[in-house]
Order: sequence, then C-alpha cells, then structure tokens
Amino acid sequence: PTETTTFATSHQVRRPFAYDGALPIGRPLDNTRLYVLDDHLGLVAPGVPGELYIAGAGLARGYLGRPAQTAERFVADPYGPTAGSRMYRTGDLVRWSREGEIEYLGRADQQVKLRGFRIEPGEIESALVAHPSVAQAAVIVREDRPGDKRLVAYLVGHGGTTPADGAGTGEVDTAALRRHATDALPEYMVPAAFVVLDALPLTGNGKLDRRALPQPVLTGESDGRAPRNPVEEVLCGLFADVLGRASVTVDDHFLRLGGHSLLATRLVSRIRTALGARITVRDVFQHPTVAQLAELVAVAGGEPVRPALTVQERPSRVPLSSAQQRLWFLDQLEGPSATYNIPLAVRLTGALDADALRQALTDVVGRHESLRTVFRTTDGEAHQHVLPADGIDVPLPTTAATEEQLPVLLADESAKVFDLTSELPVRAALFTLAADEHVLTVVTHHIASDGWSNAPFFADLGRAYAARGAGAAPDWAPLPVQYADYTLWQRELLGAEQQPQLDHWQQALADLPEEATLPADRPRPAVASYQGATLTVSCPAPVHRALTGLARETGTTVFMVAQAAVATVLARCGAGTDVPIGSPVAGRTDQALDDLVGFFVNTLVLRTDVGGDPTFREVLGRVRETDLSAWAHQDLPFDRLVEVLNPERSASRHPLFQVMLTVGDTAVGAPGLG
Repeated sequence: PTETTTFATSHQVRRPFAYDGALPIGRPLDNTRLYVLDDHLGLVAPGVPGELYIAGAGLARGYLGRPAQTAERFVADPYGPTAGSRMYRTGDLVRWSREGEIEYLGRADQQVKLRGFRIEPGEIESALVAHPSVAQAAVIVREDRPGDKRLVAYLVGHGGTTPADGAGTGEVDTAALRRHATDALPEYMVPAAFVVLDALPLTGNGKLDRRALPQPVLTGESDGRAPRNPVEEVLCGLFADVLGRASVTVDDHFLRLGGHSLLATRLVSRIRTALGARITVRDVFQHPTVAQLAELVAVAGGEPVRPALTVQERPSRVPLSSAQQRLWFLDQLEGPSATYNIPLAVRLTGALDADALRQALTDVVGRHESLRTVFRTTDGEAHQHVLPADGIDVPLPTTAATEEQLPVLLADESAKVFDLTSELPVRAALFTLAADEHVLTVVTHHIASDGWSNAPFFADLGRAYAARGAGAAPDWAPLPVQYADYTLWQRELLGAEQQPQLDHWQQALADLPEEATLPADRPRPAVASYQGATLTVSCPAPVHRALTGLARETGTTVFMVAQAAVATVLARCGAGTDVPIGSPVAGRTDQALDDLVGFFVNTLVLRTDVGGDPTFREVLGRVRETDLSAWAHQDLPFDRLVEVLNPERSASRHPLFQVMLTVGDTAVGAPGLG
C-alpha cells in the first residue's frame, strides 16, 4: 500500500501454475516486517485469521494534514526493534500459511456477525475457491425472512477444464461443494445456500455489486424420496416451513438442515396442530427425518390429544399465569425493583420520523395485550387487567445526547422501576445524537415479555413504523390469541397433565444436592444482592469446529456439549459428581404463540451425573438422555416444581440450582426499522 511506499511483500510465481485457491500475498520485502495480530495486538498462530500490520524502513510518516486518521492507522509497534517504532494497520484480514506466506482473506470492515459469531466472508470465499470447480466466489449475509439471517454463497464455475488437474467440467456441483465447505470450515461458516451464476455482478468501478445478487431458492439439496402418503406430505411441508426451505424430502435430516432445539419446539407445535399427534422435542432428535417421524405419528395416533390453544372464554377476572405469579409475588414482597427489567437499545442511522415512531409504538402496545396489562388485587387474589387499546398512548420522550453521555442515560433509563398496578409494563425513550443518528431504548418488565418476544415486537414495530410514515395505520392480520388466552389454556393443560409431569420431575430430581456451584473466595451474603459482573471470553474457530463436530458425531447439540463441559468443570472445581444446571426454554409449545409478545419462558433443571470416572463422551450420552426427557416434560412451571419439591430455602441462593446455562438463538438479528 501507499502507506508503506507502495510495496511490502512479494510472491514468486512458479510453474506449473497449480494453486489451491487464491494466490498468496507472499513474504515481506527486505527491511519490512509483517505482523498478523488479533484484536488485542497479540500475535496469532499460523492458519488463524488476523489483521495485517506492516512495519519497517518503508513506513510513511502519516497522512498529510490528517492527524486523526494518522493516529488511527499508524500505531505503536510493540514488537519493534527500538522504542518508538510504529506500524501501519492495513485493515486487511490475512493469515500465515504453512509455507510462511501471507494469505489474503478480506477486509476487516466486511466482517459480519451472525448468531453471535464474528465471520470473515473472505475466509469462506477462499475456502470455496479452493474447490476445483469454483473460479470465483462471493459470500454475503441475507435476511430474506425477517429475523432469519443466513450466509449465501454466489459462485462462478470455470469456463472449461479446471487448470489444476484438467478434470473439471465447467459446472459447480453444489452438493460436493457443501461437503467440501463442511470439512474446511466451522459449521456456523458453512453457507446455507449456494447460487451458481454465469458471472458476479459488478458496479461501474468494477467492484462487486452486492445489491444485484439474486435471492437464493433454498432447497434441501437432497436426493431423498418424495412423500408417499398424506402424513409424510404434511410433515414435509412443516419441515420446510420451520426451516425456511422451499422443499424437504422424507429423507432430509432435521439437524443437518440447520434445525436446533428452538426450531424443534416450533416443529412439534405445528405437528400437534396439524396432525393431533403427541410428538415431543425428544422425538424430533431421535427420529430426525420425515420418514421416521411419520412412523412415530402412526404409533402415537391412539394417545390423547392435547387441546389446541384458541381464543378462550374469559372470566370476569383473568388470573395470572404461573410465570407471572412469581414476579408479582416478588414485586409485592420486595417492592418495585429494576431486577426484572428487560432493556434493549437500538441505534438508528438515517432519517427518522419521531412522531411516526411514537405512533408505531402505540400500535404495537395496542396489538399485544400483555404490553397493556396492569395487575390488580381483588379479595386477596391478583388478576390481569387489560387496558383498552383505544385509550393507550405510549409517550416517546426525546433527548439530545452525546456519545459520552449515552451510557449513563441508557443505564438510568434501564434502572427506572415500573408500578405494575397502574403503569404500562413497557416504556421507550429516544436519544438524538445527530440529525441522522438516534438511539431508541425500549424497557419492558419481564412480567410482560421475554427474550423470544423481541422478534415479534420489532417485526411489528417495523411494519407499523413503515405504515405510519406513509400516513396510514398498520394493516396486519389479527393475532390468533392473546396472553390471557394462553393463561387460561395453561391452567386447563396443567389440570390434565400436571401429575404425570410432576411424577417425572420428582423422580428425576430426587435427593438433589442443596448447592452445586463454583468455589467462592468469600462468604455468600445472607441475602442475594443481585450485584454481579460480566466476563466475556471468545471461542476460537477451531475449538468451535471441534465442538460442533462432536455434537454431530454423537447425535447431540452444541447446547448438550456445552452442558457436559460446564458440569465437568464444576465437578472438577469441587461441586461434586451430581451437578444440577438450570436452563431456560422458550415455552412456546403451540403455534399460536409464535408471533405473540408475552412471558412464556420456563426454567428446567438439568441434572448431570459425572460420577464413576466417565469419559467425556459418556457424560455427553448421559446429558442427552437427561435433556430429551426434560424437554418432553417442560410444561410444568418451575415455581410449581419448587413448591412440590420444597427444598431448603435460603435468601442467599437460588433454589434447586445455582448455575444457569443458556445457548441462545432467538432467530432474530439486530432489530431495526427498515
């Protein structure tokens, strides 16, 4: 680059011209030093992506008349030969090859984040181009279904024979390419779809035109059989709908198509609705193809059918749901507190119509009864009181702020308590940083919402904002049910199924240890203060690849692998060989709840036996059986479980478990308004 006097590396091209992928950047020139560093300026190992820094005699002094940009790009060299040495931050993502040369992967500013993982599209493109049938590749993140972000690869095949071996046909075999990508990349970096093009679209200045890349047609990409009977046909449609694919054969594997426990829960609710069959999440994991599930549906046909969730006849006073009862009890016992506030801040870049946003917030609160419900007590019994939608007006105070003031303002907004007896359980505020830069914060009390509710909330807010910006009210289909309907349905359901679920949990949690957690360096306070800290660690790509590979190999999930690892660590740190771990489940076991805002989440106690000096795979097998049984009995509210088991209570610790594990994928990306 110009910042290092034009050239910094060289690579000698040799014959025969046979390269596995793109040409490397090469080795440093004389009197030039190359570093591949991580985010903390630490040297990375060969093969690990990092940012390229250049130092040496050819380094420029900086940018003329641009001190801020100079300070950003020309930084101190911690590995230099003398004090005061500097290096240039190129912004290029690279890695060292086994031959000691630099391989280019892409630009740091093209890095994307998908389901919690930072992904370099250039690294994926390099892996794809390494396949003999691929001449060019471009990888982007698409969100063609709201909240469902996927990696999509666009490919151009060689026009004739493959230069490396002369064996190519000019066509891209996407099935073989998927297998190649699975072997070369971590699971989260394997594209969900491969689109073959005659040429990549380019802009006028010769760069990739990402907007011109076509929407992929997602298919199972399988040679499996077509459905052979009505049950298989229905199940194929349900699989395809839940997984977001155009079609699924009876032999396609649910987990290999991207399924996980949350999607399995949605699939189970759809099967119950469509076929009236008592299928559990455990059944989906044990019978992951349509053909296998169809046989199970036939066997399960004689079992009693769970009542569907429909609009209920409401009594004069709607009781609280099981989940709401606990939060209401704590609110009355301890007084209003911000402990159960759910804050969410969204940065909005571009022109913003604040009045349209305020109206849209009011529209969403009017659409979801849970967001306009207050809680009253009559004759000693708490009940839900739903405020009429036409009387709701959600305020949106707007405050000018700077970037420096923003963290304190957001913290103050998050810490404001709700009066659940008279105030809406949701509020919003808008902070203006510039004419085209705002931060919207929405704070909801947990009694009215949960983490999975963010997706429908912001989907509805986006549609309402677009409508209000055009001068109209949102034209959306009515919700099939409201939270009060769920509350009444849940009571009916527990009346019919509570005892079998209680029997399971009483047996599964018999003689549970009172405490199993990490050792502490000071006494536990008599009353929990809820004051803690957050420690963030990263999982390197090779480790994640190994974890996902182990999960696939053992027929488990990444969550189960993580649970087995956590239980093993706790046991080795003195927690004993009987380790209970808490885990949240979405609790949305009926299709009618998919698009509803409300407090549905439940907590399961997952007991892990690490006794008998087992191997890790043996522990993982035990975890699989425990978790599948727990998910099959997830309807019993945690508070009801605590009430029945009646463990020794202490204000200093959580009952039944003290460590909680969450491996979350709510299928919603960063929310926005367009």
